[in-house]
Order: sequence, then C-alpha cells, then structure tokens
Amino acid sequence: MARKKKKVPDVNSSSMADIAFLLLIFFLVTSSMDTDSGLARRLPPPPQDDTNLSEIKVQRRNLMTVLVNSLDQTMVGDEHYDNLRQLQGKTGKQSLKDKVKEFVINANNSEDLPELFEEDFGPPIGTLRVTKDHIISLQNDNTTSYKAYLYVQNELVKAYSELRDEAARRYYNRPYEELLKDEKDLINKVYPQRISEAEPKSYGGQN
Repeated sequence: MARKKKKVPDVNSSSMADIAFLLLIFFLVTSSMDTDSGLARRLPPPPQDDTNLSEIKVQRRNLMTVLVNSLDQTMVGDEHYDNLRQLQGKTGKQSLKDKVKEFVINANNSEDLPELFEEDFGPPIGTLRVTKDHIISLQNDNTTSYKAYLYVQNELVKAYSELRDEAARRYYNRPYEELLKDEKDLINKVYPQRISEAEPKSYGGQN
C-alpha cells in the first residue's frame, strides 16, 4: 500500500517584506559609509581683527584683483601670466608671489599701492607703517582648471608666509614656525592675510 505523502504546510510570507524593510533600515542606520573628504588644504583665515570684508570700503589702490581665466592665464592688473613658469618668475617677469609682497608692503609709499598707516605694535616691533586695509581678490572663470587655480592660490598664501617669516627672523631672530603663539599673533597683525575668494563667473579667455 502506497504511503501518503504528508503535505508541507505553507509558510506565511506576508510579513517578509516588513522584516526585510526593517533589516534594511537597521543596516543603513548602523553602517558607516565612505564620504568625500574634500581637499587637504587650509582655507585663508579671516582678517585677524575680525572685520567683515564686506563692511570695508575698499579704495581702488587698496585692492589687487587676481583673475584666472578659462585659458588658465592669470591677470593681475595689466600684468599677464600665460603659464606657470611666468608665475614663478622664471622667464624674467616678476613672479606673482613677489608682486603680492610688493603690494602688501608698499615700501616706497607708491600712490598706486595700498595706503600706509602708522601703527604701534609694541615690543619688539615698535611703530611701523603698514597697509592694514589692503585686500587681494582672487577670481576665476567657471572653466578654469583646478590645477591652475590651486597653484595661483598657493602663490598668494606663500607671499604672506614669506613676509611673516622674514618679520619673525628680523624681530625674534628665528623662523616664524618656531615662534610662540603670542609672537605669531603679533607678526600676523603686522601682515594680516587678506585674501577674498569670489564665486566663479564666466570671464572667457580674452585678455
């Protein structure tokens, strides 16, 4: 006599979708996902006197506009830099870094460069004439390559770094990086880093 096969009871799967959804939520909440870490660089700090740049009435002589166009050419006033070698001053043209340092210092009190003011910084610096209201405006085209923009930005920051290091050696007889915090703060007041970065626009590649 043939045996009767037992029927396997059906599994109720009506709640499986709910369970799967709850598991998905659990793993989304507890899992850590990779995120873009961004660029490993420091943004220019705000002015050391905490003055909002938008509230400063900038005279034409106090403003240096640095524009990187769609052809990766850099323009500073009437000066054009067509490539990185020119920016570095390797072709006989004044480098961008040195041009910025000249602008910030205005050693000869030129009427085309930022206005000088006498300010007492206390010992060991004393009273100096400084261009406390100068601003460097960095602008770029929508299609400027990131490499060109980053290089120009680095040159601007490097100019301030050199000025601060030169001042540290002059007044403290050691490099800026070896100064104490209060000593660095004093040097920063002499040469506050004033770089304003504008939103990219469509400037094109025409000089």
